[in-house]
Amino acid sequence: MVYLTRKAEFSAAHFYYVNEWSEEENQRVFGKCANRNGHGHNYTLEVTVKGEPDPMTGFVVDLKRLKQIMEQEVLSVYDHRHLNLEVSEFAHAQPTTENIAVAIWRRLDGKVPGAALHCVRVWEMPELAASCYGEA
Repeated sequence: MVYLTRKAEFSAAHFYYVNEWSEEENQRVFGKCANRNGHGHNYTLEVTVKGEPDPMTGFVVDLKRLKQIMEQEVLSVYDHRHLNLEVSEFAHAQPTTENIAVAIWRRLDGKVPGAALHCVRVWEMPELAASCYGEA
């Protein structure tokens, strides 16, 4: 089994806020991230697929096709968007790094021909990433 990872970047804004909580509780839990105007990040996305290399090409997956799928399913939807306001997955869920990784997994699962999705890793900043290996 060979694991192949492709990276991409996207920029997006978000905020954290629970409408059922008071302003004070939101500030206590989320700090400056509770500002409803939002703030932005330059995210790095890593998509890892697994499979056996094709005996003729040596590839686990067609890299051009993987790039196209990532662009179509994720980047065209998330890049330069306000996640809370413009991306359907976050209409009722906090756009945390963890939830972004899960949402991207759901967008990509089963869509990469010839390989299985192994891991979606989203880096919000150099010292913070969340990884999703699928749903139990």
